[in-house]
Amino acid sequence: MSRRPFIFGLFFLLTVASQLQAQENRLTLQPAQLKSLGIETAVAGEMPGGRNGSFPAQVRVPNEQMRVVAAPVGGMVEMLAVAPGSTVKRGQVVAHLSSQQALELQRDALQAGSQSSLMQQNLKRDEQLFSEGLIAESRLQATRAAAVQAGAQASERRQGLALAGAAPGKLGGKLALTAPIDGVVLEQGAQLGQRVETSALIYRIAKLSPLWLEIQAPVAIAARLREGSAVKIANSEVTGKLIAIGRAVDPASQTVLLRAEVGKGADTLRPGQVIEVEVAAPAGQQQRLPAAALARNVGKTFAFVQTSSDDKGVVFEARPVRVVSQGGDSVTVDGVKAGEKVAIKGVSGLKALLTGVGAE
Repeated sequence: MSRRPFIFGLFFLLTVASQLQAQENRLTLQPAQLKSLGIETAVAGEMPGGRNGSFPAQVRVPNEQMRVVAAPVGGMVEMLAVAPGSTVKRGQVVAHLSSQQALELQRDALQAGSQSSLMQQNLKRDEQLFSEGLIAESRLQATRAAAVQAGAQASERRQGLALAGAAPGKLGGKLALTAPIDGVVLEQGAQLGQRVETSALIYRIAKLSPLWLEIQAPVAIAARLREGSAVKIANSEVTGKLIAIGRAVDPASQTVLLRAEVGKGADTLRPGQVIEVEVAAPAGQQQRLPAAALARNVGKTFAFVQTSSDDKGVVFEARPVRVVSQGGDSVTVDGVKAGEKVAIKGVSGLKALLTGVGAE
């Protein structure tokens, strides 16, 4: 094979080197020179390999945004007003329950209230009699204690009635179950006509924005991340940020649980959905680059970072970096910030030019 292309390429490099300005590990190249050397750049944090990779994640509803409508007492489901997928408002009646236990609670509350009223009347009478000197103080103290006890019992019965959702002051009527928050019905736990026990699930209701993404990431990746790191759903424009990084490692998969929050775009997701997400290191943290973006010389490792571009040319800085980890065709380094342009092709030519003009 002819050596003419090799000799021509070497002559071209030397010619370009003579036109370069090198100062403090910087090179200035003209557009024609960039094209001839095949130099291409990409933005750190956005380039292939610039993210920490794609990982499986599951969409979850934040705990504080989920509520359940449960049977406060045992009974029969007489009416169901909504179904899974329905939107409900706080206070909206979603079901009716017919319950013998609710009737008993209403009866007990009425009896306790009547007893408390009677004891209050007795207390007023004995206070009047004591002031007139007609009864002993011990009798007044006994009546007062009985009134306090009856009042406490009546209050307890009223609270039990309120917890059951039954109407006070009367017997009978259907027990109305209402939505505790504005949201969407995710699950229906009972059927019409079904007899349910106390605390049986009737509906599960949730507010669906924002949502959580629970991500399983390898330990080595999780160790490089910080809360606030950007998260992007694969093949989508929906983004979020990490809000928690687990401290425990799953012994079977050797992964760490990451939790991200998604606000804008959460309406495109469904609780329980399994998706792929990409996690990027935040600005100022370690960045993942293609291995071809690094060059080595005299025991040092560096990347060519574009610092400016104007009429005078494009300036590259040979910036020393520290390799944190390496896997496949990508490496994780310290020394490059997210958003900076880094040369990913033509790096060997840049290295040759830099060493050719006397840089370390």
